[in-house]
Amino acid sequence: MSADLHEQAEPGGVASAHDGERAVLAVFDATSGAWADGDGAAFAGRYAENATVILPGVHLRGRADIQRSMGDAFAGPLKGSRRVHTPQSIRFVAEDVAVVVTRSATVFPGEDTPPPGRWELATWTFARRDGRWLVETYHSCPAD
Repeated sequence: MSADLHEQAEPGGVASAHDGERAVLAVFDATSGAWADGDGAAFAGRYAENATVILPGVHLRGRADIQRSMGDAFAGPLKGSRRVHTPQSIRFVAEDVAVVVTRSATVFPGEDTPPPGRWELATWTFARRDGRWLVETYHSCPAD
């Protein structure tokens, strides 16, 4: 993550903020790996049971809806693609709640990088439940 990130060092101090940041970023690694593997169940498994996903023209409600939608997408238009995220900021609004803003894009087979017009800005809300960080909400829009 870049040095311009905003961290809240309390409660728990700076070490806790850095540990929390690493744990939240690990969710991006897990979801990106599941995306590259085309695994809808593993992808959705990092979302809370009642998570909300909003994309232009799409509103997914709950992990089951996310799993079904992503499974269909991985078998169809997203087959063989991968997802890249560049974190722009991370902010802990409570010890167990983080808000992350990313610049994200889908890279399709045969592409090294996505074209400029495909980048999105996304806002993620994460909550730690039973020691696991899960995506509670995700919203993206074009980065133009």
